[in-house]
Amino acid sequence: MSDTDILTQNTIPHTMRAIVLEKPNDQINLADIELPVPECSDNELLIKVEYVGLNPVDGHFAKSGFCQWQYPHILGLDAVGVVVKASKGIFPNVGERVMWHANVGGQGVLSEYTKVPNFAVSIVPQELNPAVAAVLPCAGMAALISLDKISITEGQTVFIEGGAGAVGQFAIQYAKQRGADVFATASKKNHKLVKQLGADVVFDYNDKKLCEKIRRELGPQGFDAVIDTVGGESTARNIELMRFCGKIACLNPLPCFEQDLMYRRAPNISVVSLGGAWLANSLCAQQRLSFMGNLLLEGATNGDIKAPTLTPVEFNANAVSNALNTQLAGGFTGKHVVKIGC
Repeated sequence: MSDTDILTQNTIPHTMRAIVLEKPNDQINLADIELPVPECSDNELLIKVEYVGLNPVDGHFAKSGFCQWQYPHILGLDAVGVVVKASKGIFPNVGERVMWHANVGGQGVLSEYTKVPNFAVSIVPQELNPAVAAVLPCAGMAALISLDKISITEGQTVFIEGGAGAVGQFAIQYAKQRGADVFATASKKNHKLVKQLGADVVFDYNDKKLCEKIRRELGPQGFDAVIDTVGGESTARNIELMRFCGKIACLNPLPCFEQDLMYRRAPNISVVSLGGAWLANSLCAQQRLSFMGNLLLEGATNGDIKAPTLTPVEFNANAVSNALNTQLAGGFTGKHVVKIGC
């Protein structure tokens, strides 16, 4: 093994525990199985996984499946772990703790070991809790991409639909850092949280007079930009609330728009696709995931960014299934994090 650095010849087993989806199903029934430890190519790192952050997208794909998956499929996209094997000259080095957002088209990270290209990871600072780092990638990166899409600047108004969700929580904080006036929706029980994160005005998304109250608060000009984490009918409503030629970043599939709305608002519509970095096979986009990871880790470490509240989940199929179903049922605030191994 002269071309490879490893911790110890005998520390890496041949098999590992993993949580898999044997086939898509509405109940999100998962299974605990043993699989071979992955084999890595030259630029890939073998990681001993420590923590996995669960996201609603994991649950959605568990129900519907994904066109590029082979089954049984290991679920999970966000993880933190320690590099245990890497080819000589490949950075990061063996022993480094790293964070990353995995390739949605490949096997996931709910396993004791996994592999990832070295250019897509970010090194976790020693002073940051690795469980916190594990919940940053998907939501935090989606928020950063959304803000870049809408090009929000100081003094502009941004409306964040779903302010208490993980993406919304990050988006509020980063929008305030950029000097924006932030408006958001949330359930009444989460208004205090959303305001503590920096939102200037919070509306109850269940309010039947929501649009009327927004216009009363904002005035006739409309929002400069919108981050729409919800999708569906709310997307058209949010475009109606924007100024002419305003910008909207959409994190869910677009509805069918009435042509009259498009003419009256002439919106600049952007689609946020974090997984697209992998699906488009764009090395530049994959490296950007690492850059965004560095930014998120820096913010969480120095206290500029507050991560959502963590809820621990055991590393077994039933516990992960229950957590994903809880997320999709709505009303859950925070992030589920799975501790892998001891």
